[in-house]
Amino acid sequence: MKAIRVTQHGGPEVLKFDEVPRPKAGSGQVLIRVQAAGVNPVDTYIRAGGYGKNAELPYTPGFDAAGVIEEIGPDVEGCDKGDRVYTGDTVTGAYAEYAVCEAEGVYSLPPNVSFAQGAALGVPYATAYRALFHRANAEAGETVLVHGGSGGVGSAATQIARAISENKKRKGKQRKKKKLDK
Repeated sequence: MKAIRVTQHGGPEVLKFDEVPRPKAGSGQVLIRVQAAGVNPVDTYIRAGGYGKNAELPYTPGFDAAGVIEEIGPDVEGCDKGDRVYTGDTVTGAYAEYAVCEAEGVYSLPPNVSFAQGAALGVPYATAYRALFHRANAEAGETVLVHGGSGGVGSAATQIARAISENKKRKGKQRKKKKLDK
């Protein structure tokens, strides 16, 4: 299979298009045929060698991917061959034709969401969610200031905050209606 490989740390020039063996799904894992891969700033930091969690060389970069399940390893339930899925944590790297993923980190991709959109979900949305609710302890009704709202994480944070706000408004209307109905 074809994959982008990194054999030394550095800039974009160290990315090489190469032929590598197709990986196999192990226990608790699935193999997806990658239709789209997300490119995130953290991928560039790891490639450059200046990140706290550097990959062992050589490696295939990328965490976010969307595609179709091709193979299911032992001890996997809830996934079927042919399922459209996305993930934010490939085991073997997303910049490849195929990627192995832990089955518990693979999520169903609805038919109305493209593979490109699915590949953009993992790292940005998980990061935004963690920042809003685990670090900032944000609650519906609060005001949120998002620095860098035009980037992947900023856009995700803005969308999540708005969705939480809209959900609170809907619930409030439902409560008022129930009171009026009594």
